[in-house]
Order: sequence, then structure tokens, then C-alpha cells
Amino acid sequence: MKKFSFLLIFSLLLFTACKKDHVDATNTKTLQSSINDMTASLPTIKQIKFNEALYILKTFGVEADGDVAELKALGQLIDGKKVPEIMAMADQVAQKNGIEWASTAPPSLGEMNIFGNDKAKESDSNDVKANSLSITTRPTGDDGTGAPTALQIVPRLVDNAGNPVSFTGAGLEATLEVFSNGIKLSTAKNLMQDNNFKGFNLKFSSLPAAKVVDNKIDITVSVKTTAKTFKMTKIGLDVNPLLLKVPAAPKVDSTAVIQDPAVIDPNNPNATVPSATDPNAATPTTPAAPKQPAADPKSTVSGFLNNVSAQNLKAAYNSASNPNWGSYESFSNPTSGFGSVKNVSVKNITTNASNATSASVNATYDVTDKSGKTTSLKATFGLKNVNGDWKISSYKINP
Repeated sequence: MKKFSFLLIFSLLLFTACKKDHVDATNTKTLQSSINDMTASLPTIKQIKFNEALYILKTFGVEADGDVAELKALGQLIDGKKVPEIMAMADQVAQKNGIEWASTAPPSLGEMNIFGNDKAKESDSNDVKANSLSITTRPTGDDGTGAPTALQIVPRLVDNAGNPVSFTGAGLEATLEVFSNGIKLSTAKNLMQDNNFKGFNLKFSSLPAAKVVDNKIDITVSVKTTAKTFKMTKIGLDVNPLLLKVPAAPKVDSTAVIQDPAVIDPNNPNATVPSATDPNAATPTTPAAPKQPAADPKSTVSGFLNNVSAQNLKAAYNSASNPNWGSYESFSNPTSGFGSVKNVSVKNITTNASNATSASVNATYDVTDKSGKTTSLKATFGLKNVNGDWKISSYKINP
């Protein structure tokens, strides 16, 4: 009996000794196992704060695209670190990114799980019920001449009627992507803890002047809830061209002697000088091409008409960015807008022209309004490549 008790105690000690008190990022399995060990050693409240800290570091502390890449980068960042060190790192990242979070504060981000288990829990604060996302933008600041210095971008989760939904205590990942002519210029992330979220302050001085075309930018904002990621795009937003970032001119040492590249180095007489035709000579980097849309542009037009027919006007409005249609309220007006439509019967849709950045689609269809009157229309839809998605940018009814 004593021998059995000794073996039992020895086994328990061995099991305890095998538990890790630091991160082992050898691979994803050891990363998860070591984090589970560290979490299990903490009181319940500190377990929640530790998970929040890991989420802060994964979302804002590393530069990577996609959950798998972010997880790998997180492992490299915290490999060998213990709980207090990870908490301190999360405090620094939160402060740097202007996030209202602290390791010493009560839990505030809902259910956090960096290993991608998005299944909603009974008490999941991130399982926010919404229909779509709206974006409000407004110029802010003053450069001294009355021109703005930044753009305030505020997303809101809204219901079927377009009204903001109410929620608190969440930790929704909000991402802002900035483009110009289809080329991504920057990405920013923040946490939406309620629907009073202050949004993003995009300083014009952070945008490279050489990549901003026609002094206009496009933005895409996405907000990730437990069940769904909501996304909305706005195109053609004006920037202040005088404040765009321009590379500093290289410093020239006036005392330096300019060396003729054709002169042979006496210390290396066998050296060769690359010529303009040298195939091994370095070549300028070609700017990245705009992201090619995966879908046929007529699919966007078809979806738009189907949504109008079903009176899913929010989805129809979000598939377009046509300045002539104005705000969603104007677009969905039951008298003068698409809110007056009862049914759309599509007869034919064809892609008239298409390239990497724009397309033209012709559509023939019958529109029945809510008074029962049916009108046959032939229309041409202009579309623009916005971040790899086709967006309706113009609309013309043909004779």
C-alpha cells in the first residue's frame, strides 16, 4: 500500500513538473499546449485577462495577414516568455495603439480565443446581432489654411432598418484598409467594445504621395463578430495633397568626392562595372498591380438587381459606391428611390467591357413599382475595381 501511495505521489509530481510555465513556440501544438498549461495555473479572473493579453498581441502586436500567419508571428514574439512578461508586452501594445485596455483592469473583451474557436458561447459578448455595417467619414483638423489634416472614420453595426445596434463589453476586431487605384496603402486595427466606438483617425501625413492617385483614396472597414465579419467600402474620398508623405531628399556630403564608376579600383583591378545592358544589374522594382477581381462584374449587377427586387436595400446599397445615389436614406427612399420598387424581373445581363480596374455591364429588365406599374428598362452599369471587388460606380438608363 505504501508503495502504491509513493508511486501515486511520484506520478503527480512528474505530471506537475511537465507543465510549462513559459511559452514553447516550437510548433502550433506546443504553443497551444504551453499556453493551456500557463492558463491553467492562474486564478479564473487572471485566466481571462491572460487570454485578452494574448489576443491584444496577436491582433495588434504582430504584422501578418490571416489567422495562421498571425498565430505563427505571435509564437515568435512570445517564445520563452512567462505570464508577467506577456502581460507587460500587451500593456505596451495597447498603449501604443490607443486601445482602452490594461492587464490590471477587469475583464472587458468578451470571450477571447486566439486559436480560432469562433463557436458562440451562452455568455459570448462578441456574438453581436446585426444586419450590416455603416461608415461615417468626416474631415478633421486644420493645417492653418482651413484645410483638414485627417479623416475620421467611424463604423457602426446597424439593424435591418439601418439603426445602430446596442452592445457593450465586446472585443470586436475592427480593421481599416486604405487603397488608391486598387493599391493598398495602409492597414490599421482597433477594438470595438461598444457601438460608441470612436473609429479610426487617418492622418493624411501617413499616406505616401507617390501612391495616391488623383488625390483620392478608397477605404474598406471590416468588423468581426463571433458569427460574421461585416464589411463596407467607400470610394473616392478626398485627401489634402499638401500633407501627403513625401520621402526626404537624400543628404549629400558636399566634401565627398564623386567617384566615376568607370574608374578601376586599384585595390581590386579585376572588378567589373555593371553596364546598362548587364542582365545581372539590379532593375527597378515594378509597382504591384491592382488586385484582380475574382468574380465577373455582371455577377455584381445581378446581385444588385436581385437585392432590389427582394427589398434587401442595404445589401444593394453596399454593392455600389455611386456618388449620384447619395446616402442610403436617399437611395432607399420609398417615393423617389429604390424603396419604391416592388419587383425586378431580369431578362438579360451581359458584360460589355472589362479590364483590371473598370468594367461596363448592360442589363435589360422589367421594374414593377408598388403601385403595380411595370416599366421595361435598358441600363448600363459602370463598375470599379475596389480592393478586388466590383462596385457599381455609375448607372445610366438607355433609350
